[in-house]
Amino acid sequence: MSELVIDVTGIVKKFSGRTVVDRLSLKVRRGEIFGFLGPNGSGKTTFIRMLCGLLTPDAGEGKCLGYNILKDQNIIRRHAGYMTQKFSFYEDLTVRENLDFIARIYDVPDRKKSIIETMEKLNFSSRANQLAGSLSGGWKQRLALAACLLHKPELLLLDEPTAGVDPKARREFWDEVHKLASEENMTVLITTHYMDEAERCTRLAYIAYGKLLAEGTLAEVISSSGLYTWSVSAPQKELPAMIRKLQADKAVLQAAPFGNTLHVSGTDKSATENAIKTVCAGVQELSVEEIESGLEDVFIHLMDKGKDNFQ
Repeated sequence: MSELVIDVTGIVKKFSGRTVVDRLSLKVRRGEIFGFLGPNGSGKTTFIRMLCGLLTPDAGEGKCLGYNILKDQNIIRRHAGYMTQKFSFYEDLTVRENLDFIARIYDVPDRKKSIIETMEKLNFSSRANQLAGSLSGGWKQRLALAACLLHKPELLLLDEPTAGVDPKARREFWDEVHKLASEENMTVLITTHYMDEAERCTRLAYIAYGKLLAEGTLAEVISSSGLYTWSVSAPQKELPAMIRKLQADKAVLQAAPFGNTLHVSGTDKSATENAIKTVCAGVQELSVEEIESGLEDVFIHLMDKGKDNFQ
């Protein structure tokens, strides 16, 4: 088994009496790109901040990079790179000046050389003297990644790093992440709401209301959901009424439009299939086909499941 970079058990964090992270246990191996997924407010950011020593758990134990998350927080921060959701650099400083500031904070040896190497690695050389505030969203995210890499961390903690950037910039960012994992054996824990990004991860975990609901490879997470899904095609005018009727049926967990079709899902295959047949009876130009459940289908199901468990 590969070396565990993150190995925590029963982590709990509360704010004003409300449990934000609820007995969460997680193992991440060296070199993995681990997708950490869940709805807004599920506890993802809080968990990441506990991993890198910015918050102290109220209960639980474990190690990050071999260091105790309760006692060795200062050491962990020296060996991890944390990219926050919000761009947090000085917009009236240049790219080079921002990186120099971060390098000074981390007391990076041979600072100038490290900055040049990092800018070259992320194609920033031609933008070294550009003000950070004038960068596009994609380049701002790339600057934040560059700042994370200056002190040569072993672990990257990326909190929704591509939120609000265009598809091309997202793809380029992920190409860099994969390069870091494959060429430098860097471990990456990344949160995202984009299903195409989640599919690029080595393994995934899904949390809701602070609880871990699923973990594994993409195939394992989909398989363990026990979800069956059908694609239902019908004339556009028929779809609104069909959605209402399907959503009212207890056997149907999801009925959502995907273009000119519906995706209908449930965990009881026979009951869900019968519900579809009943609702669709008499509809002209109808096509019903069982399909493999997608990651989005599974995560919507897990979100609803988490809500039910919380209530």
